[in-house]
Amino acid sequence: MKKYLLGLSFIFGIVFAATSAFAYSGELYRVCGLNPDGDNFLSMRTCGSTDCDVITKLLPGTFMWTMEPTAQNNWRQVVPMYGVTDMFSADPDVGFVYSKYICKVE
Repeated sequence: MKKYLLGLSFIFGIVFAATSAFAYSGELYRVCGLNPDGDNFLSMRTCGSTDCDVITKLLPGTFMWTMEPTAQNNWRQVVPMYGVTDMFSADPDVGFVYSKYICKVE
């Protein structure tokens, strides 16, 4: 019985270690909630602050992958998808967007 419990705990340990070792693979979001009477774009910045430089301006409906599982101070690190192959680009654009203006694609 002792060997059985030891073996069982070993297996659970391996399974737990394997599942916790998987990296976050990202989630699909899109630009949404912009004011069409305003600028009608979402600034992607070099860091999570309005003090940081703008890398590019994302239009409504632009799809993106998140790089982290949660927002940090309401900012998400993302990779915008301008086309089907962008996700697989060797040098993708990476930046930060304010999370209020992105919606998860279900």
